[in-house]
Amino acid sequence: MAKTSKIVASNRKAKYSTREKNRCALTGRPRGFMRDFKMCRNMFRELALKGQIPGVRKASW
Repeated sequence: MAKTSKIVASNRKAKYSTREKNRCALTGRPRGFMRDFKMCRNMFRELALKGQIPGVRKASW
């Protein structure tokens, strides 16, 4: 879980657009961010395995 201060700071508009950092909407994690789903890889994997993300299935071949 990210520090509350970091989450609040990231919600403010940045002075320059290049300073904006993508964060997970659920945990606030800045790394391993997936743009298509707006969440980090950890939460994506957890929710995908539970079947809570529509259109996502576990790969098997």
